Amino acid sequence: MNDNDHGESPVVGLLLAAGGGRRLGGRPKALLPYRGRPLVEHAARSLRDGGCERVHVVLGAAAAEVRARAVLPGCVLVDNPEWTGGMGSSLRAGLASLAAASTHSAALVMLVDQPGIGPAAVARVRAAYRSPGTLAAASYGGERGHPVLFGADHWAGIAADATGDQGARGYLRSHARDIVLVECGDVAEAYDIDTEEDLSHLE
Repeated sequence: MNDNDHGESPVVGLLLAAGGGRRLGGRPKALLPYRGRPLVEHAARSLRDGGCERVHVVLGAAAAEVRARAVLPGCVLVDNPEWTGGMGSSLRAGLASLAAASTHSAALVMLVDQPGIGPAAVARVRAAYRSPGTLAAASYGGERGHPVLFGADHWAGIAADATGDQGARGYLRSHARDIVLVECGDVAEAYDIDTEEDLSHLE
């Protein structure tokens, strides 16, 4: 795999934005309003402003509405028809779309419901890329969080291990010694928008 195919960066953004917001009364997370626009736009912009020229966005809940309402330049939209099965299915769908494109050597994975993570954290983790064998993750006070960078050598193993809502957790646990941790606690906040109380972060 050539890092310079089509002159693109070896690192592509992968945004997981398929969640249906079960604990938010069934409001799809991608469409939650943030600063007057759908939350998915903010997350995609953070990846692009952090240096990911291309971003693959995995959609699930209300995918047609997200496509109609969200402005996502420079993004490849990937539908995950199995989104109700949890984050693992979205990670598999996203990695499959990247493998099919075969022009990138690493994926920088971010979750749509973490608006406290912006371009500064993306850029730091992206800078940890060295080769398709790289594994790197943001850390907050020494605790691993998002975004996470998966070199292409790991995509097949992560996809095989990604089930339910576990995503890549099991794979990362078994490869803990190989992960480069990049402290981002000074430039980002790693909260999730999961419950009604969490919506205060969007105001």
